[in-house]
Amino acid sequence: MAARILMVLSASIIFTLGAVHLVYTFWGPNLTPRDPALQVSMSQISPVIANETTMWRCWVGFNASHSMGLILFGLVFGFLALAHSQLLFQSPFLLVVGLAMLGGLVVLAKVYWFSAPFTGVCISLACYVASIALSRA
Repeated sequence: MAARILMVLSASIIFTLGAVHLVYTFWGPNLTPRDPALQVSMSQISPVIANETTMWRCWVGFNASHSMGLILFGLVFGFLALAHSQLLFQSPFLLVVGLAMLGGLVVLAKVYWFSAPFTGVCISLACYVASIALSRA
């Protein structure tokens, strides 16, 4: 039971980070540049890969898809922990995929983000690893 609770906690943290990030992507100033001229410039410049969009539209899309990935991870692993915990904890594939995702998020958070998401992802990873350890005990 403790393993399931820790897995749900891990998934809930990631889900919450994703949901908050999605809200910040579309509402409020949190993910806009401090210099308004930068947003104007990003709205007028296309990336090298395509003239069909702008850097600002890419920025919004990347943030939204990033959020959706976090939300999906949280929903899937939370659901599996609650409804199909035996499948989850007996599947090396699922456990390694989750571990790789959280490990990758820790690296990204450390290198590219800031302290709040880094702390949240580290706590989620710790809960995830502890849940696996307890499921094996």
